[in-house]
Amino acid sequence: MSLFAFLGTLEIGLIYGLVALGVYLTFRILDFPDLTVDGSFPMGGAVAATAIVAGINPWVATILATFSGAFCGLVTAFLAVRCGILHLLASILTMIAAFSVNIRIMGRPNIALLGEPTIFSPFESLGFDPLHVHLGVIFILVVCSSLFVIRLLSSDFGLGLRATGVNSQMVAAQGGNIGLFTYFGLALSNGLVAFSGALFAQSNSFADVTSGVGTIVVGLAAVILGQTLLSGTRIWVAVSAVILGSILYRLSVAFALSSGMFGLQASDLNLITAVLVALALVIPKMKNTVQCKMMSGRLPDSD
Repeated sequence: MSLFAFLGTLEIGLIYGLVALGVYLTFRILDFPDLTVDGSFPMGGAVAATAIVAGINPWVATILATFSGAFCGLVTAFLAVRCGILHLLASILTMIAAFSVNIRIMGRPNIALLGEPTIFSPFESLGFDPLHVHLGVIFILVVCSSLFVIRLLSSDFGLGLRATGVNSQMVAAQGGNIGLFTYFGLALSNGLVAFSGALFAQSNSFADVTSGVGTIVVGLAAVILGQTLLSGTRIWVAVSAVILGSILYRLSVAFALSSGMFGLQASDLNLITAVLVALALVIPKMKNTVQCKMMSGRLPDSD
């Protein structure tokens, strides 16, 4: 793998790290299986691209994109909390609706951003290498987002958010507002995912309505892989793990495809993802089994 390909893969890994962070909030913190991300990711790109083409400042466009994703999360929460629809089904309904909404926003299936200003343009105009600029800006944004999530989950409100995912009945018995935590958690999660979609569109100079296909799988792969390799109970460790998992996932896929290992091609991306997720799920169980056998072998026989 060349240095150019490595840096490009690292950039995509960081962008999808925000997706993994959003998936971590719903699946791990809230225990809410949310497939809305497949709709909020392309919506972030669609809103950002449409706003930029319309002449809006790229930073403002990115903020608007983030709020559009948060709105998707609120819709899913409304369907689940107020309408009593099964969590998984509620997120699927929002995801399906978002596909049509994204086409409405862009007016067509995709928008090109070639020649349009982006959040990277001011730094590129200074003469820096575009790839280094993209990587540096995205890294700073991912770090800031991670610190915000760590600070939030460490607060009293974040404690209620985490408790809702562990035991919602206990939270309700203590006077906590489960609905509020669910609304906020889903809005924040999908806001981060849409933010990632906006960065992806500006980094790759296009927004496409199909760019969100499989986003949830990539996010889950990053969360599972990261927490398998870097386990811990501290919040900052868990957040760092999902970002690391996203980067390692992208590097693993890029290495497998570039090296021609086992004759893999670009069309085998979903197969590689499935294998990586399966391995990440199986390895911890095998590890625990081996440890249990070792411990049982050390125990003295009782007379």
